[in-house]
Amino acid sequence: MPQVKLKNKLVLTGAATMAALFLGLNANAARMDMVDVSNNNGYMSTAEYVSMRNEFGVKAVTVKISEGGTYKDPYAASNIANVQAAGLYINGYHFARYATKAQAIAEADFAGQTAKAAGLPVGAVLATDVEAEEQNNQSKATNDANNKAFMQEIEKFGYRADIYTSGSWANNKMTVKGKTGWIASYPYVVSGKNWYSTNHAWQWSSTAKFRISYGGFDVSQLNSNYYTADQKSTVKPTDKDAVKDNNKEANKNTSKPSNSAKWVKESKNYTLKTAVKLRADASTTSSVIAILPSGTTVKSDQAIIQGGYRWVRQPRFNGYGYLATGPANNTLEYVKNGAAHTYYTVKSGDSWWVIAQRNGLSMTTLASQNGKTIYTTIYPGQRLVVR
Repeated sequence: MPQVKLKNKLVLTGAATMAALFLGLNANAARMDMVDVSNNNGYMSTAEYVSMRNEFGVKAVTVKISEGGTYKDPYAASNIANVQAAGLYINGYHFARYATKAQAIAEADFAGQTAKAAGLPVGAVLATDVEAEEQNNQSKATNDANNKAFMQEIEKFGYRADIYTSGSWANNKMTVKGKTGWIASYPYVVSGKNWYSTNHAWQWSSTAKFRISYGGFDVSQLNSNYYTADQKSTVKPTDKDAVKDNNKEANKNTSKPSNSAKWVKESKNYTLKTAVKLRADASTTSSVIAILPSGTTVKSDQAIIQGGYRWVRQPRFNGYGYLATGPANNTLEYVKNGAAHTYYTVKSGDSWWVIAQRNGLSMTTLASQNGKTIYTTIYPGQRLVVR
C-alpha cells in the first residue's frame, strides 16, 4: 500500500458532526485512535507505525519532546520523522515539572525550542503533561495559573496547546474545561461507555499491544478532531479482533480488587528497568505522585496483589507511594530485583551477529531480550540490553 504523508496544518474549527464522521463513533469498544510514545518505548520504526495505522486504526501519535527544564527525549526526532513517514498525524507533549508561573514559562520556552529542533511541525499540538509531585503540592488556582502561562507561551512557537492529566486530577487539582483536555483514566470495564466524551481525548489503557511492536503502549480515543487538526482521516482498523483483544486486556488489567487481598510485609530493593508511575494508592486510577525514571532504586515495606497487579508500598517523607511491580501472577514485568541491565549503544557497522559475539550471546537471545527478532533493523544510537 502506498504511504501517504499527511502534513500538519493549523485549522482550529470543525463541526461536531464532522468529528463524529471522522471518528466513526462506536460505544461498544474504546478505539485506538492515538498512541503516545517516549524514550521508554525505545526506537520505533516507520514499519511499526504503519502497522499501528493499518491494522489498529491509529490516526495520530503524540511523542514526548521534553521534561522539566533540561531533559530532551532522545527519540523525539526519529519518532516525529517516522510517524510522518507512516502517514499519521504527529503531536508532542512536555512532562511538566513547574511549580511557579516563571518556571512554567521557562519550561514552555525549553519545550518549544526542543520541539522545533526535533522537527515537530507548526500547527501540531504540544501538550503539557501535568501529573508530577510538583503540581500535587500546589493549589488548584496556582496550577491553573501555571498551566495557562505554559500554554500561552507554547502558542508563540506556532503550536496548539492542551493539558494532559489524570481523571482524578481534572477539575480537582486543576481546571480542565469541556472541549479541551486529554484525560487519562483506566476504567474497570472499557467497553460500553465513552469516558470524557466532552474532552478532546481519553487515554483508556497503558498496556495496549501492537503486533510488531514490543511492550505496552498508552492508547487514547479521540473525541474531537483537535489532535488531527480537523483532518478527516479515513483510517479504519483492518484487524478489529486485535482492537477488541486490547479492550479485553485493559479490562483485565484494571479489574476490581478482591476484598480478600491483604498487605504483607516485604523489605526489598527494586531497580527500575523503565520509568514507572508512583501513585497515591495501589490502583491504576489513583493520582500520580511522580514519575520515577529508569534506574531509580525503590525500597518497599509492604506488598499486595490486587486489581490485576502486584503492588509495593514505598515509605516517603510525607507518607507512602505505590507502584506496580508487574501483573498479578507476580512476574516482575516492570522492575528488576537487584542490579539494573547493562546496555550497549549500537554503532555504525554493527549487526546482531557482531554485538552478540562481542557479548557472548547468540543472535536469537540478544534479539529476544530486546523484544525484537534477528530480522529487525537496528540503528546507530539505539540501546540494546546485553546483560
